[in-house]
Amino acid sequence: MTALDLETEYNNRTRVPEHPGIIAGWKQNAATFRAAHENAELGISYGASARQTLDIFWPGAAHDAPLALFIHGGYWQALDPLHFSHFAKSANANGIALALCGYDLCPQVRVADIIEQVRASALFLWKRHRRKIVASGHSAGGHLAACLLATDWKKYDADAPEDLVPSGLSISGLFDLTPLISTTVNNALQLDHKEATQNSPLGWPISGKCALDAWVGAEESPEYLRQSRMVAEEWKKRGAETAYREIAGANHFTALDPLSDPRSEISQRLAALGHALR
Repeated sequence: MTALDLETEYNNRTRVPEHPGIIAGWKQNAATFRAAHENAELGISYGASARQTLDIFWPGAAHDAPLALFIHGGYWQALDPLHFSHFAKSANANGIALALCGYDLCPQVRVADIIEQVRASALFLWKRHRRKIVASGHSAGGHLAACLLATDWKKYDADAPEDLVPSGLSISGLFDLTPLISTTVNNALQLDHKEATQNSPLGWPISGKCALDAWVGAEESPEYLRQSRMVAEEWKKRGAETAYREIAGANHFTALDPLSDPRSEISQRLAALGHALR
């Protein structure tokens, strides 16, 4: 596939020209939800920089619910958790607490730094609440969710469980970063082939048994469909429980819409993964 083809395949904002309105809608809905939520912990610092924070939305005052972590997208170079708070409404309705983590952005940091920051956020949550976590994320966040599943947690804390993050749900994720090298996405990432390969969880060893759902909008580019199908196939060969699911009629941005409905299949799946950790 030529560089021009890859640019077309991976430039989601060009593929979906109405994306500014969709993103603005996310931010407005998120702000409305935050203002009304009574059981939220906002702006919890887990790291040194201003963007390394967690917002946790609990379904009740007891703070004893299963815990899922949502990691935002934006090609590791845009957006923040404040665009996505409202997706906690469905999770809470299904009895799941949803934490949303922020992280520093490229080009100020490298993709490898972001992976380490998201790992730090998950380890922070485990130390604070002593419960395993379901990782979820959209686009670049789907990549980061997969990274958490394939992390050797004992390397970071000898007291942490090996399966601190035993399950994950990726939406429109990226698992092999090498196709991005020749695209404008890489202007901020500045990945060479070695770095792109090292930061691609597709080829990482999986420690222990894990479960990964790879969801993707059915109207996304063939490359995005391939990425999700590929991780499901490859990780299954290595012993993971995987599933590949297409969201009918959805593009890269509207693929998140079902998370707003607690009765949707994807919301029910996130809830099932969370309750299975009890």
